[in-house]
Amino acid sequence: MKLITIARCTALALALSVMPLQAQNKVNDSTKFFSLSRLTVGGYGEAVYTRNFYSDNMFRYSHAERYKDAKGHGRVDLPHVVINLGYDFGKGWSMGSEIEFEHGGNEVAVEIEAEETGEFEHEIERGGEVALEQFWLQKSFGKGFNIRVGHIIVPVGQTNNAHLPTEFFTCYRPEGEFTIMPNTWHETGISLWGKLGNWRYEAIVVPALNSNMFNNANWVKNGSASGFEFRVANHFAGALRVDNYSIKNLHIGVSGYIGNTFNNDAVTNEFSETSQYKDVKGTVVIGTAEFDYKGHGLVVRGNFDYGHLGDAALISSWNKNQNHQSFSPYPRSLVGEAALAAGGEVAYDILHTIKHKGNHQLYVFGRYDYYDSYIPTANALTDYQWTDRHVMTLGVNYYPIKQVVIKAQYAKRFLKEQYNDEPAFSLGVAYSGFFTK
Repeated sequence: MKLITIARCTALALALSVMPLQAQNKVNDSTKFFSLSRLTVGGYGEAVYTRNFYSDNMFRYSHAERYKDAKGHGRVDLPHVVINLGYDFGKGWSMGSEIEFEHGGNEVAVEIEAEETGEFEHEIERGGEVALEQFWLQKSFGKGFNIRVGHIIVPVGQTNNAHLPTEFFTCYRPEGEFTIMPNTWHETGISLWGKLGNWRYEAIVVPALNSNMFNNANWVKNGSASGFEFRVANHFAGALRVDNYSIKNLHIGVSGYIGNTFNNDAVTNEFSETSQYKDVKGTVVIGTAEFDYKGHGLVVRGNFDYGHLGDAALISSWNKNQNHQSFSPYPRSLVGEAALAAGGEVAYDILHTIKHKGNHQLYVFGRYDYYDSYIPTANALTDYQWTDRHVMTLGVNYYPIKQVVIKAQYAKRFLKEQYNDEPAFSLGVAYSGFFTK
C-alpha cells in the first residue's frame, strides 16, 4: 500500500513538472477555498456640519414663546459610516454584510481616576451606535428567483430602498420617511426576490415591530429597536416591494408592510390577556409609492407614504401606564392612529451642457417635504400639532467623481403658527462605492 501511494505521488509530481505553468496555476487555484476575485469590499460614509438657527430645548413646543429669539447652535456629525464585505462562493451561493457606525459609534471605556483614590469609573466619551446592518447568505437560481436569509434590509419606502448618500441630495436623509418609520430598516428574516424583464420584486418575512416603542414624535420608527441581546419574534410581519423600469430613465416603485405589534416584547404581562387589552393586535399597515427620473441632466424624485395603526387608542393607554422600572427603554408615549410623509425634489446638473474633462457634476436642487408623525384617533384628548411639518430645502451637490459628493443646503422647517419655525444651514461630504472589482 505504501509503495502504491509513493508511486501515485511521484506520478503526480512528474505530471506537474511537465505541465505548462498556466495549467499548474489552474490546478493550484482549484484547490483554494478563498479567491480575491470573488471578494467585494465597499461602503459609504457621511460627515456633516449644521448650524441650527433655533433652540432644541425640550420645551420649545410646550413653551414656544420662551424660545422665539433663541440664537441656536452648531453641531458636527457622522450620521452613517458603513463597511461592506461580500463574497461569491460559486454555484449560486454568496454572502453579504454591512457594519454601520452611526454618529461616530460608541466610545466607552473604564478608567482609573487618580484624584479619587484610584477608583474605577465607567466613562462615556461619545454617544453613537454600532450596528450590524446586514448579514445574509443567498442562493441564486437565476435572475428571476433568489433566496436570501439572515439580517436584511426591509426596502419599504424610497429612502430604505436607496439610502446611500449619493442617492439623495439633502445632507441628511429625507426628513419625512426618516421620521415616521425605521431607517435604514434592517431585520433578521428571509427574502425572496428576482428580476423579470423590466420588473423587480421582493417578498420578505421578518419579526414584527414592538408597539411598546412607538411614540408621538416618530410613530413606529423605534419599533424595530431591541434593548435585549436578541430580537423578540412573538409575531411576524410581511413586506412586499415591486419596481418597474419599462420607461427609459424612469423608475416607479410601490411597497407595503403589515404586522401585529402588540405584545411583541420580551416582558410578558398576563394582565394584557385578561383585560380590555386581550383582543388588541396593534396591526401596522404601511403603503408607499415613489418614482425617480434621471435624464438630460435632470433628476426628479417623489414619494408618498401612509401608515395606519390598529387599536391606537388602547396601545396609547397601555404605553402610558406601563409600570416598568425607570431605566426601561420604553418611551411611555401616546401614538397616533396614522402617519404620513410626502416629498419631492428637482435637481439639474448645470455642467450637463458644458464640455469639460472628467465626470464632474454640479446639481442645483430644491426639495419639499410634508409629514405628520401623529394623526390621532377621532376621540383623542391630545393632539400634538407640532408633529405637522412642512420643510423647504434649497442646495447644491458637487460630484468631482461619481463616488464622492460635496453638499451644501439651507432648509427651513415650517410648523403651525403657535410654534417657531426652524431654519438651518448644513455643509456635508460623502462617499459611496466599492474598493474592489
